[in-house]
Amino acid sequence: MLSSLTPHLPALQVVIPLIAAPLCALFMNRHIAWGIAFLAAGAAFIISTLLLASVLDGSVISYHMGGWAPPWGIEYRIDAANAFVLFIVSLVGALVLPYARRNIEREFDTSTHAYFYTCYLLCLTGLLGVAATGDAFNVFVFLEISSLSTYALVAFGAKRDRRALTAAYNYLIMGTIGATFFVIGLGFLYMVTGTLNMADLAVRLPEVGDTRVTRVAFVFILVGMGLKLAMFPLHLWLPNAYSYAPSAVTAFLAATATKVALYVLLRFMFSVFQFDHAVQSLTFEYVVMPLAIVAMFAASIAAIFQEDIKRLLAYSSVAQVGYMLLGIALLTEAGVTAGIIHLFNHAVTKGALFLAVGCFVYQVGSSRLGDLKGIGKTMPWTTAALAAGGLSLIGVPLTVGFISKWHLIQASLETGSLLIAGMIVASSLIAVVYVWRIVEVAYLEPAPEGREAKEAPLSMILPTYALVAASLYFGINSDLTSSAASQAANALYSATDLATQPMQLTPMDLPSEGASQ
Repeated sequence: MLSSLTPHLPALQVVIPLIAAPLCALFMNRHIAWGIAFLAAGAAFIISTLLLASVLDGSVISYHMGGWAPPWGIEYRIDAANAFVLFIVSLVGALVLPYARRNIEREFDTSTHAYFYTCYLLCLTGLLGVAATGDAFNVFVFLEISSLSTYALVAFGAKRDRRALTAAYNYLIMGTIGATFFVIGLGFLYMVTGTLNMADLAVRLPEVGDTRVTRVAFVFILVGMGLKLAMFPLHLWLPNAYSYAPSAVTAFLAATATKVALYVLLRFMFSVFQFDHAVQSLTFEYVVMPLAIVAMFAASIAAIFQEDIKRLLAYSSVAQVGYMLLGIALLTEAGVTAGIIHLFNHAVTKGALFLAVGCFVYQVGSSRLGDLKGIGKTMPWTTAALAAGGLSLIGVPLTVGFISKWHLIQASLETGSLLIAGMIVASSLIAVVYVWRIVEVAYLEPAPEGREAKEAPLSMILPTYALVAASLYFGINSDLTSSAASQAANALYSATDLATQPMQLTPMDLPSEGASQ
């Protein structure tokens, strides 16, 4: 049974949560819905782990949906780059669900829990589909699936704060604009190549050459994905969305949504366009890189002045996206490797931080600094997790944040840019200020009289510490993440090999359509 399913793993990665989503709404029992969602997310994580192990040697898996060979049919194409992203998304998706079971009880009505799990699985499905597919239009379809469910997930926070509705609406407007830009870019590419398969696009675009249409397509895709991944100054939707969404939703989105959008940008910029033309490299050098540097400083400074921890961490996320884009904008394999490493490291760090803040919201009912004075004495485990995540944001040695900054600095020095390396260090020091504000309030301020907060439930503490443990373990032993990120960067830079025959995994009853190579 298991061996017969193995060839279909790329499809099952997306199909399992997609089928499970309506089942949650069908049963309408919050306990059954949670069980279905947890099993589906767990299965997605196991599948992503198997896929990642299969491609770390540099091989590529090509799955033909319905037996229709690309470029006419839809292809799911798994290499080291998107397998790494699939692993991150499914890991966080599986960890957040045990946490969410208790967390959402206090943040919205129990009658809507089944709908929450439906939206959650649809969002997970969309994010996994974006990473797995090898078809450009399919990327747009899955982006919309994840985006529409995300807007609903953010709006679920309206019970705790009505501003969640406004945040969801603003997110919808900005997300729709981003998706429109992206699909217009795809339209231009289809107009000049006649294909939407990304591997086929990589082969045909060099034949088209540096035309006005391809330049416009490049810009539209860059701006569209810039909106989705909260590239400065296209980030205005993010602070409110993260601040007012339910805590479990914030943790899931902060660790996954912007990372998947960044992957799409990487895939198109390096695998499809391949930087054969000066306009692409000049755009990254003179537009993306300066904006990334501004984000590193401006968003970090904005975080210092926030009175709500969720909003503070939201601005920190904008700064961290700046670090990832800075690595990519160096346009070297070392820079892309650094950006991908930070993609993973920031996912586990920020996921842990938002889960810890959610524990405060669960027990105290607020994430405002003024309401959390002395919380370190009444919720020591949660506060310790928050402090550990803060150290990783700063980039203290023995945390994943240090590994990220170290690779970024090395990549900068390889290009001969001592100034950029210095900016990375300087912007990291700003993080000390806003992290210290949290530590000072939690440990040094006296607790208000009458507050009876106690430690959060174990089902919320354990997922938080799983991500904290990951941020510490991969900060001490970074061989796995560094080698996986290096393989991913190599996969993106090996776009010229896309025309070669990859290893095929297709339905076993269609042996003529593909075979293992």
